Amino acid sequence: MNSFNAGWSLRDIRFRHPRAPQDAIDGVTLETRAGHITALLGPNGAGKSTLLQIMLGVLSPSSGSARFGDRPLAAWTRTELAREIGVVPQGEAEPMFTVREMVAMGRYPYLGRWQRERDVDAAAILDAMRRCAVDTFADRWLGTLSGGERQRVRLARALAQEPSVLVLDEPTTSLDVRHEMNTFELLRTLRDDGVTVILATHNLNLAARYANDLVLLHKGQIVALGAPVTVLTAEQISRVYEWPVSVELNNDGAPQVVPLGAPPETPPAPLRARRSMEIAT
Repeated sequence: MNSFNAGWSLRDIRFRHPRAPQDAIDGVTLETRAGHITALLGPNGAGKSTLLQIMLGVLSPSSGSARFGDRPLAAWTRTELAREIGVVPQGEAEPMFTVREMVAMGRYPYLGRWQRERDVDAAAILDAMRRCAVDTFADRWLGTLSGGERQRVRLARALAQEPSVLVLDEPTTSLDVRHEMNTFELLRTLRDDGVTVILATHNLNLAARYANDLVLLHKGQIVALGAPVTVLTAEQISRVYEWPVSVELNNDGAPQVVPLGAPPETPPAPLRARRSMEIAT
């Protein structure tokens, strides 16, 4: 992995999609920690994917400031970002490529337009495929794979970049239990190797088990952030997801969210989201 390792600094970020009645991101202030796993949580429409796109420079906020590493996000070129950040998006159109050809795309930031693949590139590609357990069907067409297998190929492509930072949007979509666990174990190994990991996920319990920091979003605002035991409380999760839950502690001390029966007839009290929060460094 590269020696560079940095997080993001967001200050009062706002963003509204065209023709939307309200902001998708509403005054978010956030510091992510380098060398940690940070998980963005929240129900559908909370702003998780939009916030990731802003952090990647795909979307530009209407107001506020965003920094990555030692300079404003807008000052980074696309090639510079591609050399530092590996991205696993939530679904994407996939043309007719073989698995190896898809994974090899992760090496593009390091190759000139007409430069041939080098030994170092081939080694990175093979290592990434092995780590994601897709090397055994390297010559198969993507269209012949299951949804979970294609998701593992996307992760392998990101790893082939040998990134300092890995950003994932719902990385375990379509994966069975074994590959879901393998993915989070791999993310923890990468974190231990010094890679910064940012992910959006609906799996509260795996986030609690593997992430250092959780960011709970609701309607584009940060409701809570910090360590899993601080964020995943029964009161906060029940209010954000509008469904009653209990929270228990596993043997390893990680909180586990357990959904209960039918929600109460009376809707939960409105959330009072704090606009400015930071993860302690």
